[in-house]
Parts: sequence; structure tokens; C-alpha cells
Amino acid sequence: MNEAVRFLRDCGTFYLATEDGDQPRVRPFGAVMEYEGKIYLSTNNTKNVFHQMKKNPKVEIAAAKDGGEWIRLTGEAVVDDREAARARMLEEVPMLKKMYRAGDGVFEVLFLKNVMASIYSLDGKVRPVSV
Repeated sequence: MNEAVRFLRDCGTFYLATEDGDQPRVRPFGAVMEYEGKIYLSTNNTKNVFHQMKKNPKVEIAAAKDGGEWIRLTGEAVVDDREAARARMLEEVPMLKKMYRAGDGVFEVLFLKNVMASIYSLDGKVRPVSV
């Protein structure tokens, strides 16, 4: 598992920012996995966040750990329509099975491309992370 995914999982909750017209929108997420060497997220195609990512795929993610370290990732969200990717997310994040199933017509998985990530600390250090 790459370091960025491990950091996000360790945090439990991370925050995804999108754009809605001229207004930034930020919301908590918790489902993340590495699949085929890419960072994947999941959502529901009836939610505003999904439509915002389709309209403008540029997103930013931030998460913080106790102790003062935080991560920031930027990238472009790309929908992966493959049932295999959806099924893998359900395996990786079992709590999603309470809400979704592969092939339900609502559950979506997206991967990030052109990702840049760094881990920051309270002492001012910034460390780029390979993704």
C-alpha cells in the first residue's frame, strides 16, 4: 500500500474539496484504497460531490493525524466504470456494503490521476510522498 493511502487510512476521516460554481465545497470521506497502483475513492452518483467531480475533476484531499502531521493531495478524479473496481472497494472497505453493492447503479469508484502529495508537520517540514 502506498504511503498516501496508508496515511489516509490511519486518519480514518479525510476531507475532499471540490468546486461548485465559484464556491469551494469540502466534505468528509473515509473510503480509500490502492488498486492497480492508483488511489481510489468511492461515492454515490446521486450526490452533489459526484456531479462536481464530473464537471471539474480537480480535487484536493487533506487529513490530519494526532501529533501534528497532515497530508495534502491534489489530483484529478476519474470514474472507473468497471465492476471489478467497485467489488474491490467493497472488499477493502466492508462498511460500504451496508449502503451499496456492485451493480446497484448508484455506487461509484473514482481513481486519482496526476496526483501530487506531501506530508507536513508542525515544525514546518514538508515531505513529498510518492503515489
